[in-house]
Amino acid sequence: MSDIDESKRTRFQWWLEDLSVDPATRVAGAILIIFGSILGVITGSLHITADVGDVLSGQLDESGGSADVTGAVYSALIDNSTGGEAIEGVVVIIEDEEGLEIGRDVTDSGGRFSVSDIARQSSVIVIDHPGYIIEKILIIPGDHAQITVTLTEGEGNITTDMRGESHLDESVLITSIVGFITLTAGIAGILGGVEVYNGKNHFRSQFLSYLGLWSQGLMFIGPLFILIGMGLTYLSREQFGLTDA
Repeated sequence: MSDIDESKRTRFQWWLEDLSVDPATRVAGAILIIFGSILGVITGSLHITADVGDVLSGQLDESGGSADVTGAVYSALIDNSTGGEAIEGVVVIIEDEEGLEIGRDVTDSGGRFSVSDIARQSSVIVIDHPGYIIEKILIIPGDHAQITVTLTEGEGNITTDMRGESHLDESVLITSIVGFITLTAGIAGILGGVEVYNGKNHFRSQFLSYLGLWSQGLMFIGPLFILIGMGLTYLSREQFGLTDA
């Protein structure tokens, strides 16, 4: 009866059995798990060491001392019937605290503007367009990804202080926590890969490798390597406890 069963086995089944007893399968699984986990460690380290402004908007330059100021200008909505449209040709001026111009741009057809390399210090966006109330916005460049300005027809000026609306501290805290979790998971995955290589405890190696999945190395690339490695590890599970490594 056993001879008949053996004859019915497919080439694929034979191939899987050969893989399961070959030590190279377990070693390959260990290498994949370690590599995927290393990607997770790198990702976690980048989260923890990220620049505070870069966390929020990705606008700060390498020195961290300047940022881009971008946004859009629209007309105010009147009686829910007119307005709310992008205004082209609006001159957007950025001044420092002493009133000196440090940058300017003109809005395009979509009402968008962008001024590069503005020092990260208290600044004022001045928007003075004919027929509209002058808008002055106090900001810290880099604290806001986009500045949306709504112009109202009339005379006079309006000052808005947006310097107290930054969420950099919260963003940095959340990013640091995510980075710490990612880094810890990556280290656990590396330990899992080492455990697979040593071939001593299958359950412990799979558990640590599972933790390594949460390292999210380069989004899905790291976890994909770890999953393949875990599959090879499961296939070679009968080898565990048999090595002296």
